[in-house]
Amino acid sequence: MRHPKIIISGIALAAVAAIGGITAASAGGSPASTTHSARPGTVATVRTEHATIGGKSETILVNAGGLPLYFYRPDTAAKSFVTGGLARLWPPLTSAAPTAAGVNGKVTVVTDAHGHQVAYNGHLLYTFTSDHAGQVTGQGFQNFFVATPGLAPVTASSAPGGTVPAAPSANGYGY
Repeated sequence: MRHPKIIISGIALAAVAAIGGITAASAGGSPASTTHSARPGTVATVRTEHATIGGKSETILVNAGGLPLYFYRPDTAAKSFVTGGLARLWPPLTSAAPTAAGVNGKVTVVTDAHGHQVAYNGHLLYTFTSDHAGQVTGQGFQNFFVATPGLAPVTASSAPGGTVPAAPSANGYGY
């Protein structure tokens, strides 16, 4: 006899994955980098979409379900500082073999406490539980910022928290 809690948990996980809250990880090793275009007939793990942020239309990165993607300023290219309750509010984007569409930056996988976490130009990526597809509500909240295709790469000399230029760019968000 199957346990109802296991069945309900499985159904809930499938529902979350279906709406884009989780990108399912496939078995296998984690590649150092990925192809920058999605396979025909598949939805890219990371893609671009237009959204309104601070009253302005911006091109942002979204997951396969259209949820906005964010980076956490204190993270480094190799380590996520998003844990516990913070990780429940800001789930990491995970995939063993992510694909990308509409971006020129580098999509990689970092194997960490979250599993195979997806990074863009060295910035680990997250969604926000209060967002819906096409809606950005987490900009600047708790040190999370919307990821854009022009997000500057993290360099070896970048210190934690130094991933965003100090001077704001023309779009006012510092990236």
